[in-house]
Amino acid sequence: MVDWESYQFHPVVHLPDEYEVRDFTSGDDSPSKYEYDIGRYDELRPGMYSTDLFAGSRFLHIGIDIGAPVGTPCMAFEDGEISHFGYNPADGDYGYVVITKHIIDGLPIWALYGHLDSASVAGKFIGQKITAGEEICWMGDKHENGGWEPHLHFQLSFEEPQSHDMPGVVAPENREKYLAIHPDPRLVLGPIY
Repeated sequence: MVDWESYQFHPVVHLPDEYEVRDFTSGDDSPSKYEYDIGRYDELRPGMYSTDLFAGSRFLHIGIDIGAPVGTPCMAFEDGEISHFGYNPADGDYGYVVITKHIIDGLPIWALYGHLDSASVAGKFIGQKITAGEEICWMGDKHENGGWEPHLHFQLSFEEPQSHDMPGVVAPENREKYLAIHPDPRLVLGPIY
């Protein structure tokens, strides 16, 4: 078991003092009035995921979204290594992705950084060592991030991914299963909402 409170992780994104915490439960995903915003973990988002990828049945969000300008740097929260990276091209998917692996209290945990720009995967290799606070990727624009407003989808996993992908949105009837595999990213990000 990880003693999360005994760690001080590096911020994944440097947030300003003021940002909006979004409520997507109403289905309203219009752009934020703020330059930075947060989309919540374990949130039902009906009507938001309309592409074929989601088949109309997956709308429970199991990561945290951090909205920010295109090119905003994203950092490693802890020492680790690059586990997977690549491009998920489907409409509504992650676009460019980097997944890192970390050993915390002797247990492996993976972190997915999604909706990135193409420079985020350039020169990467599996097993590449990273250090806490190192810039490892950057937020991408709509043409390369799956068609979304610029943001980072950040997600944790106790289960090793088989590729450069993790389900970031699941069917509500599978909630308990997926929340057990993908814990609340605030364990790493801190109390950002």
